[in-house]
Amino acid sequence: MAAPGPGEYFSVGSHVSCLTCLGQRLQGEVVAFDYPSKMLTLKCPSSSGKPNLSDVILINLAYVSEVDIINDRTETPPPLASLNISKLANRARTEKEDKLSQAYAISAGVSIEGQQLFQTIHKTIKDCKWQEKNIIVMDDVVISPPYQVENCKGKEGSALSHIRKIVEKHFRDVESQKTMQRSQAQQTQKDSSLSS
Repeated sequence: MAAPGPGEYFSVGSHVSCLTCLGQRLQGEVVAFDYPSKMLTLKCPSSSGKPNLSDVILINLAYVSEVDIINDRTETPPPLASLNISKLANRARTEKEDKLSQAYAISAGVSIEGQQLFQTIHKTIKDCKWQEKNIIVMDDVVISPPYQVENCKGKEGSALSHIRKIVEKHFRDVESQKTMQRSQAQQTQKDSSLSS
């Protein structure tokens, strides 16, 4: 493959603006560019609005109709930031444990409702694990199938009360979601029968 000609590459640190084939305007700082695959990586202001964060966007230039270089960087880019390897390793370990926990629940024959409840509890209380088909929370509360509020057992206190509230809210939210889906399905059915 021939070396890229003028205007066919992007310097790291340059600021560019791209118009996608969908009409979306993307603008940011070039973090990387791979000439053979025509993939451009841009660092853009965070979509969350937080000033200390950035979004990183991968752009396939085959789907871009226009690219404008706003500010071309000619000097050597700054060195890359160092990675916190221990933090990354901890995150990977935690994710692996979560996936193994999910796999265990599936292999143990836990119902979908039980798995969903476990995920809901685990979002707020990390000290949550499976023991056969039972959910154990903070080693104090046991939730057994069919995973309803009355199936929460443990010594009376704030932990048990808190877990019961989480379980109650989870099932309220699930029921609310089902009701909304049913009403949307009925509305779609009405709309299709009216158009016939």
